[in-house]
Amino acid sequence: MARSITVLNLGKISYRAAWQVQRSLLQAHRNDSKNEKSFLSEQHPGDVLIICEHEPVYTVGIREREYSQDEERLKALGADFVRTDRGGLITFHGPGQLVGYPVINLKNYSLGLRKYVSSLEKVLIKTCEMFGLQGKTTKDTGVWIDERKIAAIGISCKRYITQHGVSLNCDNDLSWFDHVIPCGIKGKGVTSLSQELGRKVSLQETEPLFLNSFCDVFGCTLAADEKLAENIFLKADFIS
Repeated sequence: MARSITVLNLGKISYRAAWQVQRSLLQAHRNDSKNEKSFLSEQHPGDVLIICEHEPVYTVGIREREYSQDEERLKALGADFVRTDRGGLITFHGPGQLVGYPVINLKNYSLGLRKYVSSLEKVLIKTCEMFGLQGKTTKDTGVWIDERKIAAIGISCKRYITQHGVSLNCDNDLSWFDHVIPCGIKGKGVTSLSQELGRKVSLQETEPLFLNSFCDVFGCTLAADEKLAENIFLKADFIS
């Protein structure tokens, strides 16, 4: 029987607020293992896939010291700057980019960390294929169209519970990437679905294809939970 994952669409939200939601869901998993209630809901929401879009933000992973001189320069461009606990180096998120954060227990899918990352890559490649694009993986992280990076992956995992996730460039302003070396990979470019196809590819067009790909790869079903979303936004003070 296929496992069910709750889809939580947060719309356009700051990176910091979305990260707080992830941490709250992570705590819900931990509370559930102790038979304690989560403050998000009376019942543990289980595995959740967050879908969202961010305001302009540069984020760095656990090797943040390499960017100690960059924070003020990047903030001056009008973007936020956030140090995180995910793997990977610096990247950019902004409007027009589809972001997915699975907060799931890997034990439920018999996945180790390496296979989990491979599964995320497959989701992104299948999504690109639905647009007639041949995505691929290389020795560098993420998913690529030839030598141009179209999707990034950066995760963390604590006691089998995942946080952070993937971003897929749909119709975002790629010039934001000009101010950094994305993911620390020199000599490579970035691209988007819109740039590759020569037309506007919106998040609304991309999201259902991404969700279908996620179902296929993870062998799960997806369902929205309006009560979970309502509980989160009723507690907007904790994510403001």
